[in-house]
Amino acid sequence: MSTKIHPTAIVAPGARLAAGVEIGPYSLIGEQVEIGEGSIVGPHVVISGRTRIGRGNRIYQFSSLGEAPQDKKYAGEETRLEIGDGNTIREFCTFNVGTAQDAGVTRIGNDNWIMAYVHIAHDCQVGDHTIFANNAQLAGHVHVEDWAILGGYTGVHQFCHVGAHVMTAVGTVILQDVPPYLMAAGNTATPYGINVEGLKRRGFHADAITALKRAYRVLYKSGLTLAEAREKLVEMAAEQPDVRRFVDFLADSRRGIIR
Repeated sequence: MSTKIHPTAIVAPGARLAAGVEIGPYSLIGEQVEIGEGSIVGPHVVISGRTRIGRGNRIYQFSSLGEAPQDKKYAGEETRLEIGDGNTIREFCTFNVGTAQDAGVTRIGNDNWIMAYVHIAHDCQVGDHTIFANNAQLAGHVHVEDWAILGGYTGVHQFCHVGAHVMTAVGTVILQDVPPYLMAAGNTATPYGINVEGLKRRGFHADAITALKRAYRVLYKSGLTLAEAREKLVEMAAEQPDVRRFVDFLADSRRGIIR
């Protein structure tokens, strides 16, 4: 496979493009950019900074990837943006590099479906197989785990953590951590039970879903304090491994959970 660069595109001499990469009209590829085999960059895309993009990605027009973070503390440190394999990145998305105040890297995993106008700020960590609907916005330092789905216009406050298999409704405003498996909606976000349909589609067995429903009731419907609920969930996790994700998430939470 040969690399295809449109005559109107500008690719810096130091950029590293693997076999099969396509760069569309009027796109700009910076000096420290690396793009993996088979990735396609559409027209009018700007990829700058210390940005590494994996294999088989499709990047649509007018996206800006790897620019300096929107953080006044940033002073040109050698921070990075890393994007994995098989991602779809639609029109007008903006992903920034990290900052020295965190890990120094913004990471996006594999096989994510990221729709138009999504912003992923500095130091965010996004897992695999997520879906971000149009205009979902992540502030700095946000973590989003595998298989999460953010509805259109979902906004996530800095340093929040969104667990695996979470699904949010349109216009959700997240100011605290969202435990795994939940559905959430509203401003501010309120839990609305377990994401049963999503779990079924991903092959969770009926007994696992039943256990997660029980865990949800312990956490949200039992009247227990958070500490008491966590103790009960530890007991349940001994019998049902999927509940362990709840326990670990609560142990790691720094902003508190939506409740």
